[in-house]
Amino acid sequence: MTKRLILMRHAKSEWGTGAPDHARTLNPRGRRSAVGLGAFLRHNGYLPDEVLCSDAVRTRETLAGLDLPPDTPVRYLRALYHADVGTMLALLRGARGDCVLMVGHNPGIAFCAHRLLTTPPDHHRFDDYPTGATLVADFDLEDWADLPIGTGTAVQFVTPRDLDAETQ
Repeated sequence: MTKRLILMRHAKSEWGTGAPDHARTLNPRGRRSAVGLGAFLRHNGYLPDEVLCSDAVRTRETLAGLDLPPDTPVRYLRALYHADVGTMLALLRGARGDCVLMVGHNPGIAFCAHRLLTTPPDHHRFDDYPTGATLVADFDLEDWADLPIGTGTAVQFVTPRDLDAETQ
């Protein structure tokens, strides 16, 4: 059986507002990017049946902008706020969906993407995993609990700028 992971970094957020980091919101570009990422997911049939999302404001806003079907189960997790790879893997190993979307933060999300794949995608921005970057990866396994590192196959990797370039 194949399991699919969509690993997404939150979209571009506001800086310099004086708000605590956890409460930072998306900026206008970030809100547009989230909508574009949602269109990308729908267009390609990458609709999750489970979402694990950091409970930070900017990750929640990114998820809302994706406009996923309203019956998609979502868990907002404080543990995903600036999580390290070990925490992210532990949470993923507890997932039950066949297609799981995880929305989080760097540097953990980039490190997690690198650890999960057999071979990185051929994309010049994969190493730095910019805001809104999204990896779609497949794993040959029955249960997320059995997820070994270094076994994922990259299906697609995109950034919001890639999607902007496609619409021009």
